[in-house]
Amino acid sequence: MERRHERLHTGHKHRLLLVDDHPVTREGLAGLLNQYSDFEVCGQASTAPEGLAAAARLKPDLVLVDISLGGTSGLELVKDLAIRHPTLPSLVLSTFDEQLYAERALRAGARGYVMKHEPTQQVIAAIRLVLRGGRYLSEQMGSRLFDKLSGRPAAPRVSEVDQLSDRELEVFELIGEGCTTAQIAAGLHLSVSTVETHRAHIKEKLKLENATELVRRAVEWVQRAAT
Repeated sequence: MERRHERLHTGHKHRLLLVDDHPVTREGLAGLLNQYSDFEVCGQASTAPEGLAAAARLKPDLVLVDISLGGTSGLELVKDLAIRHPTLPSLVLSTFDEQLYAERALRAGARGYVMKHEPTQQVIAAIRLVLRGGRYLSEQMGSRLFDKLSGRPAAPRVSEVDQLSDRELEVFELIGEGCTTAQIAAGLHLSVSTVETHRAHIKEKLKLENATELVRRAVEWVQRAAT
């Protein structure tokens, strides 16, 4: 009764758009967020194109974006949102390691990065902070970026994968998800030769001898990220 009473007397509700390719995750998150008197999940999407279309149609106050969107990267969606809707903030909510993705997300235009395994109240606090115009990073990640900007010695690489460009990382993940070169090219709107070039650069940077090693490393990476 108290929660219903609170909802009946609430003021402005912030409209949230969820973009995640896992329906169960989206529904669970939507159910959680809708319990708060200042939130209203106004829409859901499972792909980057759906997310862009929903953002234009629904005009949310914030977009919550997962990194992996099944066929493309959430980072690309964040970039597109920043270009097409520069006043619309986005917050990345993902299982992928923040030490590898948080800085990339901020460069893409996101206002913050929060891990899905964080306590619920931490996720809610991150959403509210971004809605107020702030930026959210974990204390550890914030310190890491501050040290980098202040010229202090860089922390050791989290992984060799850290040296890949955003596009190379996207291709690497799609390889790990079982996509062929042609499928990757179609999904990312690139030529097959461009994808082959990215594959060659990935093999060089990760010191992989052949395509078999590339596929194995990519599959292992995707499996680790999913746990």
